[in-house]
Formats: sequence, C-alpha cells, structure tokens
Amino acid sequence: MTDKLRLFTSPSAFPNPQRLRIFMHEKGIADQFNETIYDMSPVGEQRGWKHLKMNQWGETPTLALADGSFLSETSAIARYLDDTFDGRKIMGATPHERGLDQMWDNRVWVHILYPIVTAFHVLHQGLGPKLELTSNPAWGEHSRKVALAHAALVDRHLADGREWLLGGDAPTFSDITMATAIAFSKFPVNATPLDERFEHIDAFWRRWQRRPAFLAAYADRNSGVPELDNRA
Repeated sequence: MTDKLRLFTSPSAFPNPQRLRIFMHEKGIADQFNETIYDMSPVGEQRGWKHLKMNQWGETPTLALADGSFLSETSAIARYLDDTFDGRKIMGATPHERGLDQMWDNRVWVHILYPIVTAFHVLHQGLGPKLELTSNPAWGEHSRKVALAHAALVDRHLADGREWLLGGDAPTFSDITMATAIAFSKFPVNATPLDERFEHIDAFWRRWQRRPAFLAAYADRNSGVPELDNRA
C-alpha cells in the first residue's frame, strides 16, 4: 500500500478507538494512516454531519477506504487490517487461534468493557449533557457488578501462569480489549480499578505497561489515567 488510509478516532481515554490504536501499534502499521482525532467531549464532533455521512452511528473509529467506502466497528476494522497488512496476525494465525481470540474478545467486550462503559454513561454525565441523555444509577451499579464478576473469571483464567489470554508469547486482540477495559476501569469517574482488585489482572496490566506498542498508543497522555498520562 502506498497511499495512507484515513482514520477517524478519538483521544486515548475512549476505549473503542483505543483498542484499534493499540492494535495498529502492535501490528506495526500505525504510521500508515492519516488520523483525524475528534473532539469528543463536550463538543461531540463525532456526531457532526460530516462524520455521520461516513458512519451513521456517529461513533469512532471509522476507516475510510481508497474506493470511497467506509468501515466502522473496532473489531471489523481490525480484522480488515490484520488480513490486509503483512506482519504478525494479531487476531490469530490459525483457525483455532482466531476462534479462541474471538471467543475471549466477545467475553471481555460484552461482559467487562461494555458494562463499564454503560456505568460511565448512566452514572455520570460522561460526555456531557449534549450527548448523555440517560441517568439510571441502579443500572449503572448493576453494570459495575457485572463487570467485576466477569473480571474475576478472567483473573482465574490467568492464574495458571499464562501471560496472555490465549497462552501464547504475544498478546492477541482479546488481550488488547482487556487492556482497554482495565484502563477505562481506572478512569477516576468510573472508580472500578480492576488491577487493584485482582492479582493476576494486575500482573497482566503491568505486562502491558512494559510493551513499547502499548506506551506508544497512549502517547497523547490523554487517557484520564494518571499512571499512563504522568509517566516520565
């Protein structure tokens, strides 16, 4: 590929575009994109008509392809890039690995990251009154409990000494989703820091912080997590 693809994302505080950003750094292709970073809060730039013409859902990330079409949804974009670019297959090199990675990614996204995101939106004003239309403290607390219960299952899975969810030598996409879940759980307004509650998730989180690709993905120092934004 010679022409850079156009990618529309958000600062590192936002888990879904951050999942893709970490993926691109792990894949070694982050420098092959022209990235537009939207002002998410309180402006809500991603909900403006220019972005809605590309992605009617008004969410990030969105990838503009050379033929004028667009891809959205984090895992769909990652799948396209993993298959299109050379390098390590982040989402699995074999059908078995790809199946396992998708299984674990679904588990982490549906039962841990998404509930934490839900709690963020309904317990607080999140992205501000322009974008946050629902307040439901009871649902927020339920979502927090769901995330903690399933994080305990991941912690148990990691207790056998494996470094990554699939047990290999390098993280896959499900590990990236788990990393962003931990990061967002540590966002001060969420107050559900998974690394402080679970021993093996804490070790997993520390392993990520030793990876250059992970640190590069948080280089904007705009994650809202002091240990990532304030590092030397």
